[in-house]
Amino acid sequence: MLDRLQSLADRYEKLSELLCDPDVANDSKRLRDYSKEQSDLQPAYEAYTEYKNVIGELEAAKAMQAEKLDDEMREMVKMEIEELTARQQALEEKIRILLLPKDPNDDKNVIVEIRGAAGGDEAALFAADLYRMYTRYADSQGWRVEVMDMNESDLGGFKEVIFMINGKGAYSKLKYESGAHRVQRIPATESGGRIHTSTSTVAVLPEVEEVDIEILDKDIRVDTFCSSGAGGQSVNTTKSAVRVTHIPTGIVATCQDGKSQNSNKEKALQVLRARIYDMKRQEEEAKYAGERKSKVGTGDRSERIRTYNFPQSRVTDHRIGLTLHKLDQVMNGDLDEIVSALTIAEQAELMEKGE
Repeated sequence: MLDRLQSLADRYEKLSELLCDPDVANDSKRLRDYSKEQSDLQPAYEAYTEYKNVIGELEAAKAMQAEKLDDEMREMVKMEIEELTARQQALEEKIRILLLPKDPNDDKNVIVEIRGAAGGDEAALFAADLYRMYTRYADSQGWRVEVMDMNESDLGGFKEVIFMINGKGAYSKLKYESGAHRVQRIPATESGGRIHTSTSTVAVLPEVEEVDIEILDKDIRVDTFCSSGAGGQSVNTTKSAVRVTHIPTGIVATCQDGKSQNSNKEKALQVLRARIYDMKRQEEEAKYAGERKSKVGTGDRSERIRTYNFPQSRVTDHRIGLTLHKLDQVMNGDLDEIVSALTIAEQAELMEKGE
């Protein structure tokens, strides 16, 4: 581990030199690439620098302990050694986590797709609740939300809503949300006071650049149609809505939220790229499905990942056995505790595997 850290530190310092080079400063691509690489290395570099300082202080304290000291000074040195040893262990744990392989998509924006599943109108209403939960969480993180497509139900829920969240690290925190979300509550339309169970599905896809997934014009079919739903007089008279079909895979993406056909086509292509990328990623992961039975981050859409029980104000994440009795806060976008627990569980699993 120390050899790897020293190599990392050497690279970080080399990048500092390169970023001061006038030739690099005048080359926007190299400047951007080197800056990003150094930014990625910085947390581990700083932790390693602190670790070396602690080791140096610990060696000095142990050397002092070997000298002739009075009782009071000996006790002070002993306490310092205990404190420094605890810091050393904490830093070693932190560094091990920092050296774990990073998901290349972690820093990307995300496209989130929420659909009402089992439960009819109640499932659609719950889909709308999940949409509000994620948008409020995005607000708390300083991220920007852009609706790409929505299909509202008669009671004000969402049969389907697709939106993009723009913000650094969005995928790293939201990637655990893919799966089936179950709600248990008394619907507003239920006169007998019975608790109903409904589900909505969530898919979180990293935004994919054109260079990552190339879509050829010959491989797509573009259909235009009149937008439906709220939006003013022109919404049903102008063919601004766009449906793009990727012929080789049969994957379809629709967008009708933008005001122009070109805007909707571009958004639909963004969704299409993300879905094709996700399909290819799942195909790769399926090859290792027999070996990897991970409870975290599988992205399995059929997996029931979480239950929201309104009568008991309880949220349970079934993958890690986490139960919180603060449903109102969670539905208002307070997802930090859940995201943190899922992240730690994934890190622990990676460390156990020795990856």
